[in-house]
Amino acid sequence: MGLLVLGIGLVLALEGLALALAPRRLEDILAFFVRLPLETRRTLGLTALALGITLIWLAEHLAG
Repeated sequence: MGLLVLGIGLVLALEGLALALAPRRLEDILAFFVRLPLETRRTLGLTALALGITLIWLAEHLAG
């Protein structure tokens, strides 16, 4: 449970940092993603999901 709370906290901190430091750049990035085909966005999302799960697995096994 602690790892889940840590993960959520890290995501919120990074998202907040991006919004606080570069809100205009974030708008540009979102506009770029809107222009991408749906299948490309889906592939990017699944790749990010796989990478995230891999990093969580590594963190658990390296810390253990």
